[in-house]
Amino acid sequence: MKWFFTLVLFVITTDQLTKKLAITFLRDGAQSITIIPKLLSLTYAENKGVAFGLEFAPPVVLLLLTALITTIVIVYVVRSKNRSPLFLLPFALIVGGGTGNMIDRISIGRVVDFIYFDLYNGRVFGTWLSLWPIFNVADSAITIGACLLIIFHNKLFPEGSPTSEENVC
Repeated sequence: MKWFFTLVLFVITTDQLTKKLAITFLRDGAQSITIIPKLLSLTYAENKGVAFGLEFAPPVVLLLLTALITTIVIVYVVRSKNRSPLFLLPFALIVGGGTGNMIDRISIGRVVDFIYFDLYNGRVFGTWLSLWPIFNVADSAITIGACLLIIFHNKLFPEGSPTSEENVC
């Protein structure tokens, strides 16, 4: 469990440090810094919603929902007997990322984003479309953790019985 909480703290620290740098150098300085022309830039943005800027609930509800999900994941991991790194890694990324964004919601009322992949910007059927939203380290950690849970689902959560035929009525 020490490894789990160390990784959670690493994600939170990295997320908050990079957001402070984004505020200092992007918000208060240049609004955008190009890393790879027409592909990757550091661009300051603030987001009141969740993934992809979706605002489906008031900020206080989003904060409470994030706190609830983070708490449920921590309780699940602590109660689980599985201590393998493959099991702990995705949950640590999700908890660290969720906590990092929750700190922003508590401290400034919105989430600081700054990583921008310019995969496509243009019109599709007459509507302006930017294919990928601006995101941050916490968003990356949550996404990677969720992907790991999907990819390794069968290894992380093996069925309770040795064969599926035993479950047939």
